[in-house]
Amino acid sequence: MRTILMIGCAMLAAGCGSDQHGDLRQELNALTKDLRGRVDPLPQVTPYEPVPYKAEGQVDPFRASRIDVGQPGSAGGAAKNARLEVEQARPKEPLEAFPLESIKMVGTLTQGPETFAIVRAGPNLFRVKKGNYVGQNFGVVTNIDEAQIGLKELVQDSGGDWVERTSALQLVQEAQR
Repeated sequence: MRTILMIGCAMLAAGCGSDQHGDLRQELNALTKDLRGRVDPLPQVTPYEPVPYKAEGQVDPFRASRIDVGQPGSAGGAAKNARLEVEQARPKEPLEAFPLESIKMVGTLTQGPETFAIVRAGPNLFRVKKGNYVGQNFGVVTNIDEAQIGLKELVQDSGGDWVERTSALQLVQEAQR
């Protein structure tokens, strides 16, 4: 009985294995017989080389004389708020459309007793004198010399208070075109 049952199962299994896709398998084998998998070798890892810091002799961007942040809660808070109201009410000057970081001092010009600074903002050159406004933080020009333009800005600190800070635009030597 067992033998008959095993022979019957073997016949059923043989009947299920039809060769209906034999021509497709034969064509696939013919097309892929010359194909071999190829893996590119791993790239060579270059060793890390540290770069020495060589900017000790250059201008320190964090020098206290370059940017002086006012102290919140200091005397004159009401005066700063009054200045803010005046600043927001007056008409804006052309250089107030540019961030201070994008404005470059390229030279000075003296006409009679007055000294002007020449600055580049975008593609244009502008003449700036003491009292003009520069930058987007209500920066007013306080002094001009051959090396820099001194500014007093009104900025909002992390606590939301308006404080005055002094900053400067340094003379930039541009390459000849």
